[in-house]
Amino acid sequence: MNGLSGAEIARIQSLRAYNGGYIRLRPLVFNSDAHEASSLPPKELVEMSRFSLVALVLLIPVSVLAAGSPVPAQVATINSMIEEGWASYEIKPAPEVDDATWCRRAFLDIIGRIPKVEELQEFMSASSRTRRAELVERLLYDDRYTEEYAGHWATIWSNLLIGRGGGNDRRSMISREGMQKYLRDSFASNKPYNTMVFELVTATGSTKPGTANFNGAVNFLIDKVNEDKGVLATSSTSRIFLGQQVQCTQCHNHPFNQWKQQMFWEFNSFFRQTRSLRRFVDGTGDIDHAELVNQDFGGEANDVEDALIFYELRNGLTRVAYPVFTDGTEVPKSGLVSDVNRRDELGRLILQSEYLDKMIVNRMWSIFLGHGFTKPVDDLGPHNPASHPELLDTLANEFRSSSYDLKQLITWVTLSRPYGLSPVLGTNNEIDDPSIGEMPKFSRFYLRQISAEQLYQSMLTATEATSSGSYEEQEQQRRRWLQQFVVAFGTDEGDEATTFNGSIPQALMLFNGELTKKATSTAKGSFIDGIASRGRKPLDRLNELFIAGLARRPTLNEKKAASALLLARGGDEKQMLQDMWWAILNSNEFIMQH
Repeated sequence: MNGLSGAEIARIQSLRAYNGGYIRLRPLVFNSDAHEASSLPPKELVEMSRFSLVALVLLIPVSVLAAGSPVPAQVATINSMIEEGWASYEIKPAPEVDDATWCRRAFLDIIGRIPKVEELQEFMSASSRTRRAELVERLLYDDRYTEEYAGHWATIWSNLLIGRGGGNDRRSMISREGMQKYLRDSFASNKPYNTMVFELVTATGSTKPGTANFNGAVNFLIDKVNEDKGVLATSSTSRIFLGQQVQCTQCHNHPFNQWKQQMFWEFNSFFRQTRSLRRFVDGTGDIDHAELVNQDFGGEANDVEDALIFYELRNGLTRVAYPVFTDGTEVPKSGLVSDVNRRDELGRLILQSEYLDKMIVNRMWSIFLGHGFTKPVDDLGPHNPASHPELLDTLANEFRSSSYDLKQLITWVTLSRPYGLSPVLGTNNEIDDPSIGEMPKFSRFYLRQISAEQLYQSMLTATEATSSGSYEEQEQQRRRWLQQFVVAFGTDEGDEATTFNGSIPQALMLFNGELTKKATSTAKGSFIDGIASRGRKPLDRLNELFIAGLARRPTLNEKKAASALLLARGGDEKQMLQDMWWAILNSNEFIMQH
């Protein structure tokens, strides 16, 4: 691949000083068989999925896990079934990525940031043939990484359960702090997934840490049970934990899957004993916290022993519903909590469902591989066949047999062959392109943008900046930045998606925003100042810059570009390093998981 041209050097300098108007960028794509990056003609607006000033991606196909290295049986199963798919489609997979790229990939996916220079060096210097497996084990089980692992996955699941904006409004019943504390503690202790699901579905107590009867798990349902007869609680629970898209069946039978209107309201009946109670700050209308409680339910006929609910058909007729699970299992009709706790029964029935195992395997696979076995990832069933149904079933069974150990599942996925492939789309696997509607074959690693949270943590890591204060104070600092980020990008804070969507304000924010300015500062004690002041050769300092940001050394053309920049800066090496560092942080290679 080519590095910086003279024109691109001038572009870096001009864009760094840019203060308004439209910006034209060179999007990056992968050549099929050349295994290198090339550029397309500039587009009218910034396309964030291809956001780049400089094409900096370099993929060096080197071996992954050494031949003969021991791997868990589940990894061998994944590899075998995926390879069978390749054979059936007569395609050849992309080459494997080099160890440094794989290391960066694992750090981002497992703990939410790129590796530090010394962490990358430690990994690369290991002589063990199983160093990849050892790194995964270290990231998952070493106490040094427990807090980061727990925080990363707490963020992912907070966005999934309550949305990006959940708990950010002072009038919201949700305590984001409470939700994250529950999730952080759960992931830190490696709580079994089925236990987490049961607790989230059945929880009672207070939302806010420090209040009586605090239970952070209640934040999942606290704002979903009171409004619209618990419709949101019904649709969110079935979708997130069972992969059943039922939201439209509240009004009519689903046109494509097995869900009927009757089934929706039967599932909804499990939540009718549950209420959210607001607790206000004394003398104000501000909510201090909220409580989720179970209460006797008399039904819409006001009969606690026969607590039915009514729903209306599209033709105007009215029908009744009682709590019945999706597999047809009925629970007592009584609305008395002392007779039957409907949510507790629902929790137990969810844990027995085969869809619980399939849904979490599908979701975790999509997080690490970029696509699940189905699209959308949370829509399972005969109406939406999986790309690899046998593999999905096998992994679901293995996950259940592992006592719902999420760290075990992460290990299997990250050590699998498809996770270690490069993103190259060539003539031998050109049909493997989910972006045009094809079912994923996982013959290559699918490029994707890192999340806003990963970008934030990675910029702190790359610049050796550390947040000060307690975890809560660090979270507040990060949240302030993310709020600016979300506003600038105009994204839907309630959406579970956490990637950038691209806009001019986004580009300007990444070009000249506060975080970027701090990251590229040349002030005394800054990251750039530290590198520039070290008693090394200029090339050593440039190498350190690239390793810190991109987990690799610069190419020959990038070295030439640095020399040209040094000349353009009148020999000021610190200014040259600043320019190169800014280009690295704004490159595809930095903001993409590849």
